[in-house]
Amino acid sequence: MTGGRIVVGVDGSEPSLKALKWAAGQAALTGDELHAVISWEYPASWATLMPGVPLEFDPERLARQILDQSLEQALTPEQAAAATRTVVGGNAAQALVDQAKGAELLVVGDRGYSGFKAAVLGSVSSNVTQHAPCPVVVVRGEPTE
Repeated sequence: MTGGRIVVGVDGSEPSLKALKWAAGQAALTGDELHAVISWEYPASWATLMPGVPLEFDPERLARQILDQSLEQALTPEQAAAATRTVVGGNAAQALVDQAKGAELLVVGDRGYSGFKAAVLGSVSSNVTQHAPCPVVVVRGEPTE
C-alpha cells in the first residue's frame, strides 16, 4: 500500500537534518509523501525579553526560510521539490503531534535547538514519542563524550 504521509520535524539543527534525510529515504522506499514541518512561536514575554527586536521581524517568514534551506541542504533537488512544506505557529511538539494525525510515521531528531543539551532526548522528541497518533522514529546523532 502506498500513498501515505511521513511527517518530519525540522528546525535547521544537525539532528533535524539527519531526521529529514532518513525520512526522505523511508518515503522513497514506501512510496509515501514527505511532509516537512517547522513551527515557530513568540516567547511568552516577547516585548520585555527582546525590546530591541525590529517591528518588521517576522518569525513565520524566518521559519519558512529555515525550512527551505534545510530541505535544500539535506535532500536531493528532486526530493526537496516533492516534499510538502508546512509552517505552523505554536509549540513544536504539539504542532508535530497535530500534523501527524493520519500519517504513517512521524520522524524527529533526538534533539534540536533547545537549551537542554544534557537530556537523553530533547523535549520535543520526548513529548512526541508519548503523544503522537502514529509510530515515531527518533533519529539519533553521533555519540558525544
